[in-house]
Amino acid sequence: MIIEQYGWNENWQVKWNGIIHNQERAHNKRVPGRITGDFGSKYRVMTEAGETWGELSGKLRHSVTDSGELPAIGDWVALAMQDGGEHAVIHGLLPRQSVISRKVAGNTQAEQIVASNVDTLFLVSALNDDFNVRRMERYLIMAWNSGASPVILLTKADLCPDADTRIAEMERAAPGVPVHAVSALLGDGREELLPYIRSGQTVALTGSSGCGKSTMVNWLSGQTLQLTQDVREGDSRGRHTTTHREMFVLPEGGIIVDTPGMRELQLWEDEGGLDLAFGDISSLAAECRYSDCSHEREEGCAVLAAVFSGQLEEKRLMNFRKTQKELRFQSSKEQRQKRKAVASAGKTSTPRPRKTSWERQLEEY
Repeated sequence: MIIEQYGWNENWQVKWNGIIHNQERAHNKRVPGRITGDFGSKYRVMTEAGETWGELSGKLRHSVTDSGELPAIGDWVALAMQDGGEHAVIHGLLPRQSVISRKVAGNTQAEQIVASNVDTLFLVSALNDDFNVRRMERYLIMAWNSGASPVILLTKADLCPDADTRIAEMERAAPGVPVHAVSALLGDGREELLPYIRSGQTVALTGSSGCGKSTMVNWLSGQTLQLTQDVREGDSRGRHTTTHREMFVLPEGGIIVDTPGMRELQLWEDEGGLDLAFGDISSLAAECRYSDCSHEREEGCAVLAAVFSGQLEEKRLMNFRKTQKELRFQSSKEQRQKRKAVASAGKTSTPRPRKTSWERQLEEY
């Protein structure tokens, strides 16, 4: 299988040519490949010669300064082939076009890459008792921050007697974002997804456990690629069926990435995703009397006026406030950790912009 089927195109070739120029000066032979499976310490990689297993070079492993620089599913990487192509060493990453990331679970202040170089992010929610509009608003922030285009998939439509009501509720919470209700059991809605899975396009699935992501992979591919499990009847919560990130080629030529379900989504840095996900509130805020209005009790607040008139749902505003405070706290915490790291290293000057491990390696050639 050629790498063009995994998304290699002229744009990636141009980036690669610039890197090869530097590598030839050092007499190092490299080949491009895409990470198709992330299994922790090892990666499955697709190259022009076929599929192989790869692991980080020692130099790359020790040059990485944070977890966000490690290879992730969807990355294009530079490889040195070994053992006749049965094994490869990963020496660097090509610059990413999009990065879907979140904060790692717990109190650790670190980034976890969910997938990279994704064109469309399918945000999956089941139309059962696990349906949650407020949670989807958080997923939309992650999607807008990533650079990928968000699309909401409401699965298990056959199990929902009031599907139209819930679809309308989700559309109000995600203005401008496509919302599709589908049923893998009945085969309904697949034709609506065809524009997103055409040849050369990469889509990724994310959502809570039990929302039907693995079922979607099997349904869109027309074969059983991923294991599935039934959700608990009591609360419609699912189990972690998918335990690692994996990429598959669909019959239409598109590429789909399945990811493990999330019990909770802790957001990473905000790069405008909050304002995009809550675009209606941002537009109303422009009409507030005070530019620094917190939308809590100020006079002349257009956002509060919209709540009082019924134009804006109060629960949506509350989720906006909560998420805004969370992102601000996380940003301040990250800045404190950076200043502490600089101080402990005995540096007094302002740190220069951090380079990626790949950029640092190129400077050495």
